[in-house]
Amino acid sequence: MGAIVMTGGGTGGHLAIVRSVKESLRDQALVYIGSESGQDRRWFGNDRDFAARYFLPTRGVVNRGAVGKAAALWNMAGATFRAMQLLRRHQARVVFSVGGYSAAPAAFAAVLTGVPLVIHEQNAVPGTLNRILRKKARYFLSPYEEKSPVRSYPVALRFFESARIRKKVRTILFLGGSQGAAAINELALELAPRLAERKIAILHQAGERHKESISKRYEDLGIEAEVFGFTDEMEALMNRADFAIARAGASTLWELAANGLPALFIPYPYAAGDHQNHNARYLADRQMGWVMRESAIDTKRILEIFDKDLETTSRRLMESTPRNGAEEIAQILRTI
Repeated sequence: MGAIVMTGGGTGGHLAIVRSVKESLRDQALVYIGSESGQDRRWFGNDRDFAARYFLPTRGVVNRGAVGKAAALWNMAGATFRAMQLLRRHQARVVFSVGGYSAAPAAFAAVLTGVPLVIHEQNAVPGTLNRILRKKARYFLSPYEEKSPVRSYPVALRFFESARIRKKVRTILFLGGSQGAAAINELALELAPRLAERKIAILHQAGERHKESISKRYEDLGIEAEVFGFTDEMEALMNRADFAIARAGASTLWELAANGLPALFIPYPYAAGDHQNHNARYLADRQMGWVMRESAIDTKRILEIFDKDLETTSRRLMESTPRNGAEEIAQILRTI
């Protein structure tokens, strides 16, 4: 029997979906095709769940000048030809794409070779590649679309297993991603004295490049904080927290929901199609979180949120986030 090929990435949000779904497919022959750029190799370079792993020389096309776009497209064409060879070598029976520029070669190769393509769109506003290939896909999966065959987001089970109901803010978690988010870093430092007054402990993902400078600024304030960059222990950190302030990338958003952790989302203002804002609004409109634009950050309002009925929000998150999303997607891939 041929392999299930998984592709896509560049960012942790895309890669988290691949990791969640492949954990439900360990009984299958799996192959990963990603990019030399981005975080793909760090996530899966040594992952033995995959019988083979390939990292092709691709890079994003959007937000580049004419010369940069031409070079990126030339690389993409070569990588697509290489991906076609790989699909044939491994007798691929389906390609599962989570989007991002890393997914383009294998996704286009699937269409060109007639291998069934299954797309998972993680955001409320579909990305460029997924919009282009949507009509070519056997299945288009999205938690935001009523007609999607799978509406559950593929969150790793460990986020559900460490979930608990929150009632009062004793520990806060600031999440800016492994690269950090300047606005969230500055907000955390601005809030720190008020948090100290309330005896609220601080967990702060400042980003790998910024963790030392941010730690120093907490020291200068005389405030204790646990500052980190990249981590493989996110579910444990979420479990320790009673409230989060975070960007609204899809994987982070749904991991917080699965963990029952109430959050204020500050969407990245330059995300394509403003998709982070739409992601966050999906929860906020259902009274399962709060949203605040980066340009309208209001520390007084944030402190007021801490005094709201967090227990109801926490319960609503846990009751509204199915835990079998990865297995539902895996079952579709098994049966193609």
